[in-house]
Parts: sequence; structure tokens; C-alpha cells
Amino acid sequence: MSDCLLALRQAIKSKAAVAFTKDGESTTSVSTATHIHVPPNHSFPKDTPTRYRKPDSKSSDPSANPQDFYSLVAIYVAWMLKDLTSSEYMKQCREHGLSLGYISIAERKVVIDWLEGKDTHPERFAPLSAETLPDANSSPSKRKYVPDTADIEAVKKIKQNEIELQDRNSVLRGTKPNNFSNIRGSYADKLKKMKGGANPKMAARKARNMYPIIMISSSPTALITMYNVKKFLQESVFETSQDARSRAAAEGNARPEDMIPIYRKRTHIDSSGKETEHHARYFVVDSTEALAKFGADAWDRVVCVMTTGQAWQFRPYKWNDPRQLFHHVKGVYVSWSNDPANTKIKDWNVTELKIDPHRRHVDKAIVAHFWKTLDSWTLQHKPWLIKS
Repeated sequence: MSDCLLALRQAIKSKAAVAFTKDGESTTSVSTATHIHVPPNHSFPKDTPTRYRKPDSKSSDPSANPQDFYSLVAIYVAWMLKDLTSSEYMKQCREHGLSLGYISIAERKVVIDWLEGKDTHPERFAPLSAETLPDANSSPSKRKYVPDTADIEAVKKIKQNEIELQDRNSVLRGTKPNNFSNIRGSYADKLKKMKGGANPKMAARKARNMYPIIMISSSPTALITMYNVKKFLQESVFETSQDARSRAAAEGNARPEDMIPIYRKRTHIDSSGKETEHHARYFVVDSTEALAKFGADAWDRVVCVMTTGQAWQFRPYKWNDPRQLFHHVKGVYVSWSNDPANTKIKDWNVTELKIDPHRRHVDKAIVAHFWKTLDSWTLQHKPWLIKS
């Protein structure tokens, strides 16, 4: 028995004329017709249930549960009226006696696409029954391949006379396998001695050259100077430059170092919740002479410049225009919290760091904000200076 859906689909794809019939005669009335003639020689009752399930139906056998499947006439009418608008389609379905059981507007495109071969696997199509499938036993059995002896001899002769084409790469490939383990072994000891005998002073110097550098103003009126910068950035306590200078003089240190190391404590918590602590080192300088001691590429390691808002500070710098300078380094303007706004720094691209003259308990939050801002900038612009 042929599947009515497949027969209808084949007729539509071959552009054959499908017709409604009554008592063996062709008719144009869908409501009075009893059969649908599908070329070449199929005639199906128009109410024959197809394999296209209705919504919410789980049945897989149209003959056992015909009420769960759309009829053949509903399928064909949906294709026949495919060019009509939604309202006109509904009107024509009622006139053809399909007030119930017609294909809905939402499903009409799915049916049309399948009939025209655009969709080959609709979800709501039940599988073909066994009687519509070809019998597996009717297919011819495979015959065992028996090679022809004449062919075997011919192939042997062809292979003997075959010329293998080569290019410049295949010609350079040797046919003999080479083992270079003896050469690797002889150089392994030499490399080990070279690594073990490296100059520790040069290694230390190289490591030091990768530490980030912070430049501050050399102005004696600056809030952050070489006298108080270590206590401020390392201990998170602000001390006026005058008090720090007097304390250093009392300890016998009349002049500060031109390069001051800052050891910043950093805490890291891994995915397991384990907390580890290490110290990151920075160097602080207040002059280009001190900066030159770090080498020719010292400016590549400068991550921050603290300014008092005075443009003369930048004259000996690599970039003496503040707008250009703070494009290459992080700019920080340090002032008292009660100072009026400085209009000179309006377009300098700097972050303001305001220090309270009296409340020392807020120093820790101010310094933490400074490090957070500097870390963010360094990670974005000079990530190779961030040590994990």
C-alpha cells in the first residue's frame, strides 16, 4: 500500500495535476468529492488520515487513531490555497467543508515546505508503517568480490614501472633515519655549566631592572617627598615632610637616598581559600639623574608620576608636555583635602589624591585607593611589570 503523503508530495514536485473525484468523475467541489486522484495512478479517499499528527498528539499509528492525524484533504487544501492571505484561507476552508480539521495558519508553512521538498524531517510526522517500507528480504544479496587474476598481474606491472614525482621538499628528505641524541648529550653538560655559572650580580641587576618605578616631585613644598614617601606608601601613615626630615636628621640621616625601595604587602586568596602573602617591590626617585641609574630603558618601567601641579617639574622628563606625559604614565596629583580645586590640572588626565591634614586614621584608605588605581593602570598598560 502506498503512503498518501509521499504520493502527493511526489506529484507536487513533478507538477502533476491532482484532482478531486466523485464516483470516478472529476469534480471541482471539495465538499462533495469523495476521493483525491494523485498521479500517476493513485486514488485515495479524501478523509484518509495522513502521518501528520495534530498538536499535542503522541500517537504513531494513523489507522488505529485517525482522529489524532490530519486528513489528506486538509493537507492538499493547505497547499492548494498556499498563496491566499490568512483570512481568505480560513474563509475558503469553511466553504470547502473544513470548518474542523483544517491546517492552522501557523502550521500551513510547515506542510507547504515539506510538500515542496524544502523540509525533509518535520517533527510531527509519524514514521512510515512496515507495510509501506520496502521488504529487506527483497533486496538482492551482496555477491562476494572475487578479484580477477589478470587484474592483479596488471597492477603489479604498473607499480613496477611507476615513477614517483618529487618536489624540492621531498628531495631534501633523507631515506636514512638520523639520531642526534649524542649531540644533545654533549651539549647538555655545557648548557648546565653555563646556567650554573651565571654571574649572580648580573642576574640581580636584571631582576632589579624589572621593578616598577614611581617618580615624585623634587619640590621642597611637595606633600610627598623622599623623606616621607616610604612611610606613606609602605606603612600607610602620612607624616609631613618637615617632621620626617627632622626625624631623619636626629637619626643621623641628613640627606635621603636618591632611590628608595618600597615594599608593598600583597595578599592573594586562591580558589581553595588559601591565603598567601608576598611583597611587591617598587622604586621611588625624584630626579631624572636617579632614574638614569636604572638604564637606558628606565622610562619603560615608570608607572606613576606624582605631581604638585607645577609644570616645571616635567622639563627634564622624556615627555615634558603633561598631556603627553600622562598618556604614557599614571598621573597622580597630591594635595590637601581642604585645598581649592587646581584649574591647571583640569586637562592633565591625573587622579587626585587628597590627604587629610589632621585625621590620620583615613590614611590607610587613601593609600589603598592609590595602589588599587595604580594596579589597574599598570595591568592595562604595562602588564609585564605586574608580578603574580
